[in-house]
Amino acid sequence: MVSLFFADGQDNKIYKGGMDMCGIVGFTNTVLSADKTLGEMMDRIKHRGPDAEGKYIDDAIALGHRRLSIIDVSTSGDQPIFNEDKSLVIVFNGEIYNYKEIREKLLAAGHIFSTNTDTEVLIHGYEEYGEKLLDMVRGMFAFVIWDKNKQELFGARDFFGIKPLYYAQMNGCFMFGSEIKCFLPHPCFKKELNTAALENYLTFQYSAADETFFKGVFKLPPAHWFRYSGGKLTIQKYWDVHFEADTEPTLKDWVYSISDTFHNSVEAHKIADVEVGSFLSSGVDSSYVAAIANVDKTFTVGFGSDEKYNEIGWAKNFSKAIGKENTSKVITPEEYWGSLSMIQYHMDEPLADPSAVALYFVCNIASQRLKVVLSGEGADEIFGGYNVYSDPNGTVYDRLPRFVKRGIGKVAEKLPAKRGVNFFVRKGKDVEERFIGNAYMFTPQQRKQILKISTDAPDPTVLTKPFYDNVKGKDDVTKMQYLDLHMWMAGDILLKADKMSMANSLELRVPFLDKEVMALAEKIPTKFRVTRHKKTDDAKYITKYAMRLAAKKDTPKQSAKTAEKKKLGFPVPIRVWLKEDKYYDIVKKEFESEVAKQFFNTQPLVQLLDDHRSGKADNSRKIWTVFTFLVWYKVYFVNDGRY
Repeated sequence: MVSLFFADGQDNKIYKGGMDMCGIVGFTNTVLSADKTLGEMMDRIKHRGPDAEGKYIDDAIALGHRRLSIIDVSTSGDQPIFNEDKSLVIVFNGEIYNYKEIREKLLAAGHIFSTNTDTEVLIHGYEEYGEKLLDMVRGMFAFVIWDKNKQELFGARDFFGIKPLYYAQMNGCFMFGSEIKCFLPHPCFKKELNTAALENYLTFQYSAADETFFKGVFKLPPAHWFRYSGGKLTIQKYWDVHFEADTEPTLKDWVYSISDTFHNSVEAHKIADVEVGSFLSSGVDSSYVAAIANVDKTFTVGFGSDEKYNEIGWAKNFSKAIGKENTSKVITPEEYWGSLSMIQYHMDEPLADPSAVALYFVCNIASQRLKVVLSGEGADEIFGGYNVYSDPNGTVYDRLPRFVKRGIGKVAEKLPAKRGVNFFVRKGKDVEERFIGNAYMFTPQQRKQILKISTDAPDPTVLTKPFYDNVKGKDDVTKMQYLDLHMWMAGDILLKADKMSMANSLELRVPFLDKEVMALAEKIPTKFRVTRHKKTDDAKYITKYAMRLAAKKDTPKQSAKTAEKKKLGFPVPIRVWLKEDKYYDIVKKEFESEVAKQFFNTQPLVQLLDDHRSGKADNSRKIWTVFTFLVWYKVYFVNDGRY
């Protein structure tokens, strides 16, 4: 039996069409009611594509697609889509920015198109080039192709991991989807907590390994493809970052190259038949995007009136300087805390990044005005923007012999943890030992102290080692960037960007995360990424140096100070709220709950909370990490996937 649900007229008529955000899902057909099961799975990700849906079902496979229409809102872009003889069928989530160029090559090779979509370019491209197609495309994507003749699935995820793709093999069935929650209705799916993921999460603040919090459910890593045939799964990497500095160009040359390349990327990311807006904070990344993109609308959120937690004033002034309309929202504490269960539902796995909630709300206000926004994710990892990147060799102490620093560090480790002591502990370790990414919550020893359960989770350095091995011999800044590009960015930054935007049926595009931008950035010498401030002789550094100069060149003079502003991240007043009785009580109740007692020694948790409220230590991020897991667990394991 074959059931097809897609646009009428799929003959040789050529349609206008192109790129749409959406959700995909599928499974090898081993169930009796495949259509019903597929429909229930698709309903779980309806927020990813509320405009249309499509199915393909035969005796071997079931494929589903939810569509958010961005280019050509008619039905010509509906999926699944086939090749000429209908031996291949595809479901696709993403955008291929150079699909028109690839299409011309495929037409010259004799392929016949029935639409003008980037989706159909992928299926004909795979037919012509196989997995080598991935070397040709430029964009963000997660797609799966079913080959009827070979009875084989082929799938791939984009270079940086902008779009998610999960898979599981359970009870003789292979299933995949844009979100884990779509697996829940499948009769072959067994929901079981992966406790090793919990222990790793306590250190990283996100799910750091390929296996997720759901035992047996895996993420396809960024820049990997898979092939599933005859019950056998093969996974292979097809692309990587290679930092090789080119010392010939001057700083000025790099500034102009960044400007030209980024302009090109932004133009590619603006293609749409609907209005495109831009997120805007007080930082250089989003400001650069908004200024170059020349969008009409920008969107900002903040907390209270303290400039430490509220960037709205900066954003409005910048928007005025570039002549654009800014829409803003002050998020109340009640709104923030009231949304936590819903946020963790959409996240699929616990993510203890407090800015995820703020990102949800800025996506929400944008979604009320348009369907597509540009954002500045990726600039820090690519161009060297995090403040921690200025740490290596940043002080006179760093110039001491390694054995001296390591000896002092060993002594410092035995002292009570405090700011000054932590400095010596950190400096006594090599970067491979001390840096696991931008968040380091609980050490392996600390997480053992609070966990009641025993798991087989590895030491954090076991997870980071394969990435460090790929950059042996590089300087510490490059090592940290490479690690963050592969772990932090995919596991935290891009996870929340995708899930929070899709929760609001909003397409989020990230022009910094472009293959051409990366190809340029990986050649920039470290001294032009992170440099010592010329006006001082101390440890003050400028991060993202060359990119900041490019932004300064390309933005209005009256707003150029944004390019010089120190990175803030997305500030959220968690540490303040946790000292207030109302929110202290909410967290304490969860820490002493029966759910918490399943996994944790609750007394140390409450002690963390009490010490924070009394001002003995800033434990806010550790507290938030545990609390977020408990919120997530209640959604998926107490309330059965409901919030």
